Amino acid sequence: MTAPSITAQAADLLGEDLRPEGPVMRPKPKRLPIAQALRACPHEAIVAAQDRGKPVAVAVLADGSTVVLPDSCPHDGGLLSDGFVEGNAIVCARHGWEFDGHTGQCTHRPNLQVPCSVLAAGSGPVDS
Repeated sequence: MTAPSITAQAADLLGEDLRPEGPVMRPKPKRLPIAQALRACPHEAIVAAQDRGKPVAVAVLADGSTVVLPDSCPHDGGLLSDGFVEGNAIVCARHGWEFDGHTGQCTHRPNLQVPCSVLAAGSGPVDS
């Protein structure tokens, strides 16, 4: 068996088809209203949601806090909902930028912060 080409490996990592005729992008995530997304979000996870038609990400942090933040990494616009929760930090899957889940402060750029709303501290998902 031969090893996959660099293009095939990159396509697998990016979740895209990198054929010469152009990439085939994966579908956008289904966005639930915030309250439904919080009910569906497991502990220490992040999911895509919407707030009055705007894309947001909702997460349940390690300490049980539930947070809402824009679903776009300020680094290059990647979806934060494609990332993961590590402790009380939200990590962008594209380049590993980390944001404090309580404040939105970026650990890679101290002067950068994303708007972040804590819905409930330490109590798990709530209905809103």
